[in-house]
Amino acid sequence: MQAPGAPKARLDFLNTRPPPNYVAGLGRGATGFTTRSDIGPARAAPDLPDRSAAAVGGAAPAAGGVGRGRGKGGAGEEDEEDDNEEKGYDENQKFDEFEGNDVGLFASAEYDEDDKEADAIWEAIDQRMDSRRKDRREARLKEEIEKYRASNPKITEQFADLKRKLYTLSSAEWDSIPEIGDYSLRNKKKRFESFVPVPDTLLEKARQEKEHVSALDPRSRIVGGMETPSAQTPVADLTAVGEGRGTVLSVRLDRILDSVTGQTVVDPKGYLTDLKSMKITSDAEISDIKKARLLLKSVTQTNPKHPPGWIAAARLEEVAGKMQVARQLIKKSCEECPKNEDVWLEACRLASPLEAKAVIAQGVKANPNSVKLWMQASKLEEDTANKSRVLRKGLEHIPDSVRLWKAVVELANEEDARLLLQRAVECCPLHVELWLALAKLETYESAKKVLNKAREKLPKEPAIWITAARLEEANGNTASVGKIIERAIRALQREGLEIDREAWMKEAEGCERAGSLGTCQAIINNTVGIGVEEEDRKRTWVADAEECKKRGSIETAKYIYAHALTVFRTKKSIWLKAAQLEKSHGTRESLDALLRKAVTYIPKAEVLWLMGAKEKWLAGDVPAARAILEEAFAAIPDSEEIWLAAFKLEFENRETERARKLLAKARERGGLERVWMKSAIVERELGNVDEERRLLNDALRRFPSFFKLWLMLGQLEERLGNSDKAKDAYESGIKNCPNCIPLWLSLASLEEKMNGLSKARAVLTMARKKNPQSPEPWLAAVQAEARHGYKREADVLMAKALQECPNSGILWAASIEMAPRPQRKTKSSDALKKCDHDPHVIVAVAKLFWQERKVEKARNWFNRAVTLAPDIGDFWALYFKFEQQHGTEEQRNDVLKRCVAAEPKHGEKWQATEKAVENSHEPTESILKKVVASLKKEENLAENNHN
Repeated sequence: MQAPGAPKARLDFLNTRPPPNYVAGLGRGATGFTTRSDIGPARAAPDLPDRSAAAVGGAAPAAGGVGRGRGKGGAGEEDEEDDNEEKGYDENQKFDEFEGNDVGLFASAEYDEDDKEADAIWEAIDQRMDSRRKDRREARLKEEIEKYRASNPKITEQFADLKRKLYTLSSAEWDSIPEIGDYSLRNKKKRFESFVPVPDTLLEKARQEKEHVSALDPRSRIVGGMETPSAQTPVADLTAVGEGRGTVLSVRLDRILDSVTGQTVVDPKGYLTDLKSMKITSDAEISDIKKARLLLKSVTQTNPKHPPGWIAAARLEEVAGKMQVARQLIKKSCEECPKNEDVWLEACRLASPLEAKAVIAQGVKANPNSVKLWMQASKLEEDTANKSRVLRKGLEHIPDSVRLWKAVVELANEEDARLLLQRAVECCPLHVELWLALAKLETYESAKKVLNKAREKLPKEPAIWITAARLEEANGNTASVGKIIERAIRALQREGLEIDREAWMKEAEGCERAGSLGTCQAIINNTVGIGVEEEDRKRTWVADAEECKKRGSIETAKYIYAHALTVFRTKKSIWLKAAQLEKSHGTRESLDALLRKAVTYIPKAEVLWLMGAKEKWLAGDVPAARAILEEAFAAIPDSEEIWLAAFKLEFENRETERARKLLAKARERGGLERVWMKSAIVERELGNVDEERRLLNDALRRFPSFFKLWLMLGQLEERLGNSDKAKDAYESGIKNCPNCIPLWLSLASLEEKMNGLSKARAVLTMARKKNPQSPEPWLAAVQAEARHGYKREADVLMAKALQECPNSGILWAASIEMAPRPQRKTKSSDALKKCDHDPHVIVAVAKLFWQERKVEKARNWFNRAVTLAPDIGDFWALYFKFEQQHGTEEQRNDVLKRCVAAEPKHGEKWQATEKAVENSHEPTESILKKVVASLKKEENLAENNHN
């Protein structure tokens, strides 16, 4: 604040007298009172001064009235003024909202930035203190509201328990509840009835109204007696009113006896019922119709030769329900615009069936060259002969109308159609559809002549050339089909026509659907490379073949691949795609021929040899498969894949000695880890434990980083009961393969069997540290805790696991199954948000629907899961178990067939069953049923434990 100037002895405003009727303290709510010594009222008079002046001036006027509890002014008042002058301010002055009681002290001071900042700080402090007290204030208010509601409940709350019991009432009890009557005091008052005699004037008036007068009213005679005078006394006879309504109804029935829809008989009994289904036009719609009627009337009057105006006006009246007016309007439009075919068509539509022919006849007479009118006239005829006669009459006036020729040909028999088409191509030589239709009806020689004439008339039309090629193919001249298409391409290019590759390929697909495969192949061979850059040919042709495959044009796709293989003979990817197409949609012979041809061009392609051998094996021809593999050995002697394929062929066919010899040769040639692993598998099946252990130890010295060998060694020792040796094997494997999750899980399972849960916890904790983002160790730890009954620890671990791996489907699926039944829907919703397309989550949701007996939903979700992950056998087992319980025999067979085709290899239960020694040669169908049986056994065991 700025320092004031020269100090004054006293303030100027303190010398002034207070305004009249001033009451000290009135601004802060004080009111004066009157004593015996007072003179006059102590309350404020109506003419108080404007208080805003004090606020503007920054100070209130000096107090001079009688204060609260103060006596009358006088000498004491003068003494008080003297005291105020000594103080420099008046203690009884008005309270200021901004500066408080200190307004007098700082009246002459200036409000600067420092004051503003200080006020802002104090305001912030006030707000902070208020926010701190806000929670307590709201809690107290809430408590008071709850206490009030508890002590003053609503009517609905008081009767809530009674309402809940209403469902126990039977229908008879409901019907026995009496209706509430009017028991108000007003209706209980005794009413006095008074009877007043009827006056004579009322009786006379009633007698006059009942009389029948045979004379007409003079005002009615002026207009011939056909109008009712407006001032006539209204009819008070209800009988007469009813008779009038009946007359009006009969008139309406007569009016609609002939309608545009052909309804010539109206049922008077059902008329009122039909009225209930009629649309009741609102006032707004009626207003819109009136406006549109005025507008269209203006259009037709100002421009009567404008047909759309007349048509719109007629349709408006039709919508308004005034068919007669609509017909009159359209009739007038026909007079005004006789040369417009749309007007006549509209008149035909609005006319009754009996009058429609006459109307269209007038229209045809006025417009003999209108194709639409002749076609409409043909539609109105019911007999085929009459239709044909009308169309031929039209052709006399319009001989070059293709539409009329097509219509008349469709109505004729084959011989008449051929004659008509011969005339049609003379009248319309530039329409290729007529030429092609005629060629189809002619004999082979005549069709060739027709097509030659058509080619002379239409040299730029490719459809004629394609039809000629199909004609030759249909008559056995397959050698000339390719020549015709080749000539067609050259001739069209000479004519300056650009060859559209896409259009020609569509024509090829059309030929395939029509059965002309030779023409289809010729079109592909001659047009598939047009307009394609040399470096883009492979990619473009493969894309074309895939698109044709999607559209179902399999043969066209085969021809595209065949043409591509003539150009790219050494491209393995094209051969593979062609082989897959043949495998899906061809025969075994065509596939074998294709693969034989492929390996002649690419003898080093292992996959082609293996595909050929597998197809022979699946066909049951094992010697042929061996022969193919022998040829493959000769072509690729060092191929491990071929060695393993030969081993699998012999092993699956129970030729164990052959398999052992093949693997021994492969090991001598320096086979890799898979050869050693397969060798150990053979010895395991034969029961040669020592030889299996020797092979595994030798293999591990060569390939210590191949985790499957360590797993097999540990499993071997576990089977023999050597837990310590199995533990050493797993630990050695973990040292060499620290990121191998199956080794960690196997070691944890072994520790749980040997030393209990605590050791397994330590192993799984170390596994999680070594592999922080892997969900399998987390899941194994959760399952271990749950197995030993520590549900709370399992829930805590699951929460941590989901924090560590929030997008893991197997964790979310386990979380759904662990959750209490009411919370599973919420859990599944959260899981689907995190990993919508994970098959484990989808199966968990399907099992949830299964438990709730929502069969169709469960089936759809199981189907979705096996579609997303067909390689997981556990899903197929659950799906098959579900169909055994809720499906039909056909649905079970479908699931079984799809599972066999998918050949699943993964899944916890599936792998444990499939890799058991006793199931080594079992087919997929048998493995599936065994997994389902193990699932049922687990379910029964869980139910028994629960009970």
